Amino acid sequence: MNPTSATANATPAVAPPRPAPLRMLDRLASLSVGVAGVAMLGLVGVQGWQVFARYVLNNSPSWTEPVTLLLLATAMSLGAAAAVHEDRHFRFHLLAQAMPAAGRLASHVLACIVTIAIGGVMAFWGTRLLADGFAISMAGAPLPQSIPFLPLAVGGALMVLFGFARLFITDSGSRED
Repeated sequence: MNPTSATANATPAVAPPRPAPLRMLDRLASLSVGVAGVAMLGLVGVQGWQVFARYVLNNSPSWTEPVTLLLLATAMSLGAAAAVHEDRHFRFHLLAQAMPAAGRLASHVLACIVTIAIGGVMAFWGTRLLADGFAISMAGAPLPQSIPFLPLAVGGALMVLFGFARLFITDSGSRED
């Protein structure tokens, strides 16, 4: 065995730097994950307070349920959008892996189109529902009644953005073939 070939094989390959648009999407997905994580921590805190106030103080606050719904919608919507960016969303890889290259490409394109369509529906109807109930006060909390639809609209828009990125570019920045 040639010593230079062993050294060359032992050196890890350095990936080329990601283009600026992909780095921006990476940051946006990281921000989404961070906000979703903070929402989950807030959810635990709010529910912990709810249990403590109900069983220890015997005074159940009315604001915990609507705030919990908002935090849960935030965690789910932004987490789902980040999963689209990281290509960790729900789909069946087994069938696509068994296909020839053209079938895998078609499966990838179809998955991206379905993700974009679902994200678009979420963004459209989330925005519509947010606007419809924004002037109505929520029972139990000083928030608009439709505020839980805000993360649905934002998450859907991010799914569309990340879905288009998945459709047209790979991690190396080139067109998926």
